[in-house]
Amino acid sequence: MTKTIHLIAAARPNFMKIAPLYHALKDQDWCQVKIIHTGQHYDANMSDNIFADLSLPQPHFHLGVGSGTHAEQTGNVMIAYEKICLEEERPDLLVVVGDVNSTAACAMVGTKLHIPTAHLEAGLRSGDRRMPEEINRLVTDAICDYLWTPSPDADENLRREGHPESRIQRLGNIMMDSFEMLRERIVAEDSPTKFGLTPQKYAAVTLHRPSNVDEADTLSTLVDQLLKVAEKLPILFAVHPRTRGSLNNFSLWDTLNNHPNIQLVDPVSYAPFMSLVMNARLIITDSGGIQEESTYLGIPCLTLRENTERPITVTEGTNRLVNPSALLEHVDLVLDGKWNEGQKPDYWDGQTAIRIRELIKNDILAS
Repeated sequence: MTKTIHLIAAARPNFMKIAPLYHALKDQDWCQVKIIHTGQHYDANMSDNIFADLSLPQPHFHLGVGSGTHAEQTGNVMIAYEKICLEEERPDLLVVVGDVNSTAACAMVGTKLHIPTAHLEAGLRSGDRRMPEEINRLVTDAICDYLWTPSPDADENLRREGHPESRIQRLGNIMMDSFEMLRERIVAEDSPTKFGLTPQKYAAVTLHRPSNVDEADTLSTLVDQLLKVAEKLPILFAVHPRTRGSLNNFSLWDTLNNHPNIQLVDPVSYAPFMSLVMNARLIITDSGGIQEESTYLGIPCLTLRENTERPITVTEGTNRLVNPSALLEHVDLVLDGKWNEGQKPDYWDGQTAIRIRELIKNDILAS
């Protein structure tokens, strides 16, 4: 019998993680794969355009949840997805990815309905429970049947929390599959030229975490540092809607926008953005995924956070955690050639989706 697999997508990084797995499964005669878009992110540049970039079809189910408090989002996703499972289609396997509210919400629905549930990107920990994502990671891993990890530190985190070895499977980092799947298109985008930038001679910037953009003092410090960095090399700043709102609310937008060496642009979809990343001299970010992609590409990454759930990007890769007030001095280290070169971790090879497909076929859904 043909088995049904649900892939949950809610936010931009989720789309990039489900895409390689969708493509690895879509033509198999033993399964049918369905995309469930919860609607947690609804900005076109941050959701719909990503589907086009990744050659994904329109979602088979769209929950349309939208924004709200953490409780509202989590509860509304649970209510909407439970209706799908009970009234329209009960899957044989549910795959949740990442660490957004929809990840934990759908995992709870699946496990309470006794649907085998897998967490792709399991075991990542920042150790900081002030981060909503950390709570989502802990909850999701605590209840899922299968924990698919990207790195050895994730395995160790799960073991330390008491998860049995039978649930833990290190299959690699599927974000690298997305990049390799679209490498030709990414190269062809030639985004630096489109933005008037010279490859290897600019910084790409993304910021969106509340700890960086919600408080006027912290954001003012970052703006001051970015202005100083811009005296040394051009900056392309892809501005998240949350960050745009804060820059305007704190009267900081014009300060950045009027600098001749800073370009403020709307969020850039995956392929053109990765073209910017792979040609940058350095990355300044507070994103999780970009820490991984920069390590894969060997590009210096300055992460404006106190901690990271991806420590392998620091211990093996090109990433460093940077205090906002010390941004300029770390940029100087990069420009002076005093940055760690790094290496690709094991299983970051563009083949993670294939390993998952074979595991699903030969083990999880074999009976």
